[in-house]
Amino acid sequence: MQGFKDIFKFYINASFHVALAVVCLTDITIQEFDVPGNHKLLLFIFLATITGYNFVKYAGIVNLHHLSLAKNLRQIQISSFVAFAGMVFLAFFQSVSVLLFSGILGLFTLSYALPLFGNNTNLRGLTGLKIFVIAFVWAGVTVLLPLVDQINLWKWDVVMLFLQRFFLILALILPFEIRDLQFDIAQLGTIPQKFGVRRTRIVGLVLICIFVLLEFFKHQTSKVNSISLILVAILLIILIRYSTITQSKYYASFWVESVPILWWLLFTVLIGII
Repeated sequence: MQGFKDIFKFYINASFHVALAVVCLTDITIQEFDVPGNHKLLLFIFLATITGYNFVKYAGIVNLHHLSLAKNLRQIQISSFVAFAGMVFLAFFQSVSVLLFSGILGLFTLSYALPLFGNNTNLRGLTGLKIFVIAFVWAGVTVLLPLVDQINLWKWDVVMLFLQRFFLILALILPFEIRDLQFDIAQLGTIPQKFGVRRTRIVGLVLICIFVLLEFFKHQTSKVNSISLILVAILLIILIRYSTITQSKYYASFWVESVPILWWLLFTVLIGII
């Protein structure tokens, strides 16, 4: 049992779970627009997510509540190096457009972790900006990267999906913001810091409503899209409703981050049924 717990902790702390969530959202985009699947691209995104997240979390500028991970840091460093090496190898199989977009999004990730704005400040330290940077990068990776070589990115439905994904990620981040309320410094200006936990839940409800409504602004949609999206929205509303400062250790990092994975499973099953 202890061995299983150790594997699970490593799976979460080494960012494998969040990387799987990113890949699931990316594959939903691929299925929604019915473009050719690209397993090398999905693996590239998976490894790039592990590399990026671990760099941000363990680059030496993390919050004090992450210091409990120090004993596992060596294993995480090794897995991050392997992920980075695999990402570089797979980069040779990607198009120039994919690499260009990846580079731009990678710069945002670096700016989130490194002090590039003077006074030892990074994007994360700019008041109220953190959540929007994360949502923009996730939306870019999961919507633009799989479509950049396939269709016009300025197509109306692509723009609507990008906005949908942006608002979805904003909502997904809120349980993390609530959890970290006891650790985040006041200068971050997070939504819970500004509005409190109860109003943050209301903000989450508004974001999810926007996420759902945008589906009906698309020129083309399907029953699979609509049904799976609404079910996922209901699930996320419940998860945000029960988010607290004293939530269980893996409430956000496992259950909330499982929402994209559950969505992908539901989406795939519904395609086979409807």
